[in-house]
Amino acid sequence: MSDLTEHPSGALERPAPEESLRPIPPAMRRFGALELAVLWGDLSVGLLVLVSGALLVPALGLSRAVAAILTGSVAGCLPLALMAYAGAREGVPGMVLFRPLLGLRGSWLPSAMNLVQLVGWTAFEFWAMSRVAGAVTRDLFGVDAPGSWLAVVAVLCTGLALAGPVFLVRRWLERFGIWVVVAVAAWITVRIAARGDLVALWSSPGRGGLPFWLAVDLVIAMPVSWLPLVADYNRFARRPRTSAIATLASYTVGNAWFYVLGALLVTAAGSGPDVLDIGTTIAAAAGGAAVLLALIVGESDQATANIYSAALSVQNVVPQLRRRVAVVGVGLAGVGIAATLHDDAVPTFEFFLYLVGSLFVPLVAVFAADYLMRARGRYGEAALFEDVTPGVRWRALLPWIVGFVVFHWCVPTGPAWWSAVVERVLHGWGRLPFPLFGGELGASAPAFAAAFATAVLLLPRAQPPVTGSSG
Repeated sequence: MSDLTEHPSGALERPAPEESLRPIPPAMRRFGALELAVLWGDLSVGLLVLVSGALLVPALGLSRAVAAILTGSVAGCLPLALMAYAGAREGVPGMVLFRPLLGLRGSWLPSAMNLVQLVGWTAFEFWAMSRVAGAVTRDLFGVDAPGSWLAVVAVLCTGLALAGPVFLVRRWLERFGIWVVVAVAAWITVRIAARGDLVALWSSPGRGGLPFWLAVDLVIAMPVSWLPLVADYNRFARRPRTSAIATLASYTVGNAWFYVLGALLVTAAGSGPDVLDIGTTIAAAAGGAAVLLALIVGESDQATANIYSAALSVQNVVPQLRRRVAVVGVGLAGVGIAATLHDDAVPTFEFFLYLVGSLFVPLVAVFAADYLMRARGRYGEAALFEDVTPGVRWRALLPWIVGFVVFHWCVPTGPAWWSAVVERVLHGWGRLPFPLFGGELGASAPAFAAAFATAVLLLPRAQPPVTGSSG
């Protein structure tokens, strides 16, 4: 198998094997069900997932929040499983999977968007870990040093990203990280649940202000944020079916668990929907700062995965750039942004979740239509590299745009000026109701349906099945 990759100019070059975007050789596909369950179970939990769960209450009340969490976890993880299957079947990173759909240069658009969102996620992760770790050292030693902790977590996560996915899973998560997270999370759950009357909390109504399906969107946003990344890691899976099932099961369980735990931190323990409030509540209820520090250690894989995948997005556009250079660059960008965030960053974080959903929910819907219906579940190496359209497949952009518009029509998302433009176009000029259905149906399901249906109508019909093996 050749490891030649294309330069944006169209020339071919021969990078080092570990830098190649070509399909992973069979000998390197080492992840079975256990490794994938460990990876995605660990990536599904973290401090920012707790914050997201806390945002659902008290507006919904505990019972409706749990219903939204279960609904959103399953709905968000189904497309995640599709990307996990495709990544294992094709053996390439997520951004490369979009080449047959969008064209080579067309795939640069989601690559750029993915880079922006991953640098943002990296910054939020660095900020959350450094702020909470600073609070821990302040309580233990009287020293609040979030700046020093920011440097520590940045070096740790960037170093793990440089080591790569196999090292992350087999040397860090399987041997240490996942066991710390599960043990600490179980202890926190027991302690928090014991602090409140769960029967009374379950029956208490919410105060309103958050429609149920919009709450589901907030839950869907977490697994959706991993959609462009899942193939980056599941390309190392031995079998596509195992890749899909293990990813679906482990991420659904972990996502639902930590969203519910975040809701319990508010309803049962009186925390606010803020990283520091949640950290203080955990430390007070679960036995001190050591428990919280262990949870921060388990958070490191989130930032690591974001940095690594951001580097792959850069390489999809500039394949001659060495991955370690891109990794270090993303880590530095994350540190720079994290240093500017303040303790009131939660509203920005909530907006960020919805914005990510508006970009990638319709894109994956279009990919699903193309991969399942036109390509019949297999692109093959030639379609990803040699035979790929060198420019942009404009026909595939239209259904993506339709889904994006429907998302913002249902739930206006973004700066005030952007929401005003969308309202003026749809409601003022188009005389359409705004927001659609009053926002009661959320945005993810309508946007996915609109993008998928448009793609089915516009994209070419099924092609003959790919013969042979792509490795």
